Amino acid sequence: MDLYVKGKTAVVTGASQGLGRAITKELAIEGVKVFAVARNEALLDGLKDEISAVGDVVPVTFAQDFVAPDGPEKIATMALSALGHVDMLINNAGRSRPLDVNGPEDEWSAAMTLDFDRHRQLTQQLLPHFMERKQGAILNITSTYELRAINASAVAKASIVVWSKQLAGQLGRYGITVNCLQPGLIDTANIRRVFSDDERTKFAEREIPLGDFGEPQDIANMATFLVSPRARYITGSVVVVDGGMRHYPF
Repeated sequence: MDLYVKGKTAVVTGASQGLGRAITKELAIEGVKVFAVARNEALLDGLKDEISAVGDVVPVTFAQDFVAPDGPEKIATMALSALGHVDMLINNAGRSRPLDVNGPEDEWSAAMTLDFDRHRQLTQQLLPHFMERKQGAILNITSTYELRAINASAVAKASIVVWSKQLAGQLGRYGITVNCLQPGLIDTANIRRVFSDDERTKFAEREIPLGDFGEPQDIANMATFLVSPRARYITGSVVVVDGGMRHYPF
């Protein structure tokens, strides 16, 4: 299926590894020029070399600490300078942050900064550009709501969902879509910090109908569709890719 994204441009945060790396590579395969942002310059260079080696569209990389106070402004300014215009924004950067029920205040603050505030601020930096062009696709990568223990990142990402639905309600008139992609348990370094191989196997057998954790490519496939013109009539939605793990009936 032609997604009609060849020649378009995208900004992807947290692009050097995990879900962001897979999304960047999939967009490049489809002919999208990606402005790939992450803190680790060496990993970004490796990503660029990997994409270049197979002949896909080589991304523009930008090493920037996303949580720095001026991070969102720098990213937006450099992206527009490098790409000329931005068609798609994928807010992906994040870090799982499990806490005790009385987790320290600084950890809660750090989670809200990384997993909500900076995404909102980067989006707001680019919104005038999208609105002037009367087009754009914004995709926010969230997390599961069904954890049985406190995770500050999941709370922040739940806030992203509410904000996204509000944005979608106001930006549709400008031809801008705003959606969320909710991964289940995906085999990334972020998740491997939490589950041993044995715990992963037992959990998947018990909780996931498809029998195992997903791969970053599973998220990349859906993300690429949701920012494409093929998804032009999808907005204000939360799309779940979790192997059937969710329990809630909506």
